[in-house]
Amino acid sequence: MAKVGVVLSGSGVFDGAEIHEATLTLLFLDKAGAEIICMAPNIDQMHVVDHTKGEATGEKRNVLVESSRIARGVIRDMKEVKAGDLDALIFPGGFGAAKNLCNFAVKGVDCTVNPEVERLIKEMHAAKKPLGFACIAPVVAAKVLGSLCPRLTIGNDKGTAEAIEKMGGKHVDAPVDGAVVCQQNKIASTPAYMLGPTISKVALGIEKMVKEVLRLAG
Repeated sequence: MAKVGVVLSGSGVFDGAEIHEATLTLLFLDKAGAEIICMAPNIDQMHVVDHTKGEATGEKRNVLVESSRIARGVIRDMKEVKAGDLDALIFPGGFGAAKNLCNFAVKGVDCTVNPEVERLIKEMHAAKKPLGFACIAPVVAAKVLGSLCPRLTIGNDKGTAEAIEKMGGKHVDAPVDGAVVCQQNKIASTPAYMLGPTISKVALGIEKMVKEVLRLAG
């Protein structure tokens, strides 16, 4: 049974993990018989967004605490997780990936990545263990592993694709039901809600991404 980490970045598309993407990832991993280890960095969110209005509220919330809502309370602080604990690692999308796991949403190609997120990605890659990324999360892979020119997709958004290329990645256009595999770096990615438009369409790509990650895990 493969042990697969799922990195959450809060709870909610505008300030955390995209809940549909996170849930679909958990569903397809569970259907495949994987042991799932949910985790998140124990940090404050960049901000909190009222999802009925799309506006920041001025509240403060913790990424680990909010992520525990999706994980039904069973979640680990990312700093406690090592590559040796896992066979693979997957990042659902949502703006939390670009606001909390890194600050791409604010800094673009000049972004920095949360130290624990960067550490675990590098540990997994060094151990030749596969990584999966959905939606906007491939920008994190491009920033951390850009020197290795990983093949990644966020769909076909020109601006984000150009940013991935500037950070060292090789962007490959893909449909919502597709997954791009970088065999050399053991990375699979899918556009998800970067393209959408519905959960059934997004599910097709996430299922493929999960299957590819598990295949790469051997």
